[in-house]
Amino acid sequence: MRRRDFLKRGTVAAAGLAASQKVFDPLAKAGEAAQAGLIPKRRLGKTGADLSIIALGGIVVMDTEPAFARNIVAEAFDRGINYFDVAPEYGNAQQKLGPALEPYRQRSFLACKTLMRDKDGAAKELDDSLRKLRTDHVDLYQFHAVTTKEDVQKIFGPSGAMETYQAARQAGKIRFIGFSAHSVENALSMLDHYDFDTILFPINFVLFSQANFGPQVVKRAHEKGMGILALKGMAKTTWSEAQKKDHPSPKCWYQPAALSEEASLGLRWTLSQPITAAVPPGDEKYFRLAMDVAQKFEPIKPEEEKALLARAQGVEPIFHLANA
Repeated sequence: MRRRDFLKRGTVAAAGLAASQKVFDPLAKAGEAAQAGLIPKRRLGKTGADLSIIALGGIVVMDTEPAFARNIVAEAFDRGINYFDVAPEYGNAQQKLGPALEPYRQRSFLACKTLMRDKDGAAKELDDSLRKLRTDHVDLYQFHAVTTKEDVQKIFGPSGAMETYQAARQAGKIRFIGFSAHSVENALSMLDHYDFDTILFPINFVLFSQANFGPQVVKRAHEKGMGILALKGMAKTTWSEAQKKDHPSPKCWYQPAALSEEASLGLRWTLSQPITAAVPPGDEKYFRLAMDVAQKFEPIKPEEEKALLARAQGVEPIFHLANA
């Protein structure tokens, strides 16, 4: 890609967020936390909940010993994290997170997900998640990885999973309803179908500058007053075939940004967008770096952003627009 085209694409992505960023203060509500040396919190859309600007993703505790899970959850909570995210697809993460989070459950915000698109399947999986997580409710329940038009149609169709979500909210099993997606087109379709409380979506310096992937979704969600949660803030590109066989981050299906400067800048870039919080990679090294970055968070400076976007030039994004 020629430098002129690269700069033009980066400008287009930035312009998509310009209106929302004018009213976004990435340091809002951070004063008390900074004084206490804790990870700051931000308001989650219109929910009234305040979340730490990073989450502990369940993959961090997947396939670990109970003592490790207890210790890292306790450390995260002590450093100011109150946002925990998990899903049945993360191996045994629910079974590991549930007991570890139990002492802090009433003071935490627990998000879970399901890939089930039908009413009965979603109801069964929600109950199973509640049992494994040792709780009577989750604060946020999300349609996991909405990727295709068929996903959207099934969710909102007859006997679709949305019926379970609405019934579960009335029953007190969930507080808020959201979704995650790896598709711009289908994320926008979900936003057209329902007034969700939250969206969990890839918000990443390579995706925005090299694929124009994401600014449209963030802009629409911000206009709707939703809580915006970010995935892939520390991602870089895809693994090569050789790297897939023996890459150094087994809990990352993508190639993360290099430790520690590039990954730190990438996360700071994401946290400087109009979002509430980011879910770091499940690799322990990256999660610990994310805690450090969040605990002393400063919005990315223009010269830092320029240098970071220069590193993204020509890099293969992990996602693309369907019609690009």
